[in-house]
Amino acid sequence: MSKAGERETLNVALAVPCTEAEGPGPRYALWVQGCALRCPGCCNPEFLPFQQRDRRFVDDVVAEMLQAQAQHHIEGISLLGGEPTRQARALRQVAAAARAAGLSVMVFSGYTLAELQAEGDDDVLALLACTDLLVDGRYEEGERTTRRRYIGSDNQVLHFLSDRYQADDARFAEGNTLELRVLIDKGTGALTINGWPVHGARTR
Repeated sequence: MSKAGERETLNVALAVPCTEAEGPGPRYALWVQGCALRCPGCCNPEFLPFQQRDRRFVDDVVAEMLQAQAQHHIEGISLLGGEPTRQARALRQVAAAARAAGLSVMVFSGYTLAELQAEGDDDVLALLACTDLLVDGRYEEGERTTRRRYIGSDNQVLHFLSDRYQADDARFAEGNTLELRVLIDKGTGALTINGWPVHGARTR
């Protein structure tokens, strides 16, 4: 927890300025590092350890999000992990800034909505208050599905927490997609993969 006057930070695993595979419409997607649930078969195993990845100031993340809005005309942001609710203090600020900019907010959590509400954490509740779409529940390897958009296993639920989206939106009935990117940074190439829940996000 940051002290009074300190700038809030996020431990970021991966950020994609514009994706159409992590929620409805083009979206800014942000994966955070660290998850205690350790679901067998998790699609993002390298994002599970609570280790330092890319420590970034919240206002820098918000600036990147707003740049994506101006450049790519994104519809919203998606917060993934790792486990986003374990960095709710910082992400509530990102989500609030997204809402203020007219963007929608989608969150993917391994905890159920009932668990998050019962936890009673003010930061988690504030994050949920700024969330339009929530995919919740542990990933159950035995219930793996490739038929439900944005869903990894059949036990998981897509919650509509605002009236921004409706369940009959045709985009939720489309098939899952997979995106590949080759990033060139200072002469080195890095491959990122995101989208289809079975494969999840990869940085190498």
